[in-house]
Amino acid sequence: MPATKLLLVDDNTAILDSLAEMLASDFLIVGRLSNGAEVSQQAKNLVPDVIVLDVSLEDMNGFDVASELRDRGCPAKVVFLSYHEMPSFVRRAFELGARGYVYKSQMADLTKAIHIAVAGGVYNPLTWSASGNEIAIP
Repeated sequence: MPATKLLLVDDNTAILDSLAEMLASDFLIVGRLSNGAEVSQQAKNLVPDVIVLDVSLEDMNGFDVASELRDRGCPAKVVFLSYHEMPSFVRRAFELGARGYVYKSQMADLTKAIHIAVAGGVYNPLTWSASGNEIAIP
């Protein structure tokens, strides 16, 4: 089975470097971008399976990027990675069709979230317990 191709998007180059190092053993990193304006075109050129996307980019927000990708029919799955841990941000991501949302404070969960997204599931930090089991939200 070919390696899952990732496009990494974060305006912090240190985080991009850390992500690439952390994910390279499980996935093929096809691109690293530090701004949102390039994502749509690079997604078309690089054809990633998953786009790991920061919510807060310097030039635009990740939600706008995800909306543009969806409107252009981009087949890549989006997994958000963000410092924003408010439920409203998580809900917004899924309203836009994201397949995952990972808090930067729990970055170790990113590999699992990507695998879940590729398998057709959804990784939602509001419904996953620390043990890795899905929980119901009342």
